Amino acid sequence: MSWSSYASFLVFATVLILIPGPDFAVVTRNTLATGRQRGRWSALGVTASNAVQGVTAAAGLGALIVRSQPLFETIRWAGVAYLAYLGVQACRSAWRGDYAPLAGDAVTAPGQALTGFRQGFLSNITNPKVLAFYLAVLPQFVGGSASLGALLAFALSHAVLSLAYLLVLVAALNRARELLSRRRVRRWLDGLTGVALLGFGTRLALARA
Repeated sequence: MSWSSYASFLVFATVLILIPGPDFAVVTRNTLATGRQRGRWSALGVTASNAVQGVTAAAGLGALIVRSQPLFETIRWAGVAYLAYLGVQACRSAWRGDYAPLAGDAVTAPGQALTGFRQGFLSNITNPKVLAFYLAVLPQFVGGSASLGALLAFALSHAVLSLAYLLVLVAALNRARELLSRRRVRRWLDGLTGVALLGFGTRLALARA
């Protein structure tokens, strides 16, 4: 491992993080629905899952999961079901168009933080392609003889980069929340988010390990 390989990995990871996916959709919807408090907790949930999967891959357990076809398929279909559930919820919100008045972070209902964290964590942990990403990408940058510490440094760096990006996203969405939370705009956003989540679920269902 060298500093140049670490820098190359950071650039590569940043590019991948910027590509919208299920985590982006979940954090976006939670921020617009309830504010930055729940959006931030959703981002923390995604990051916690990234850290868990990165550590799992670094410890060698990830390879066992990927090679165990029944377990891998179970995780994959759980992810498909969860994304479909979130997508249907968003589409139903768009169809009904019944939104509560815009509320600030100071009146965030109890349990919103846990709900946001859970949704962010589950959207990421039930996507086995994230674990496959760590297993496929890390060796390209650290080499086959890298220490556990080096593997952990790379994996956790990706998690931290993801958190930084998602927190910036939450801040930007929160600033524009008054405009984006207008009923007509919100219905369009919920509809697009629902379709996107259903699309991600379909792509995951059709994917092959």
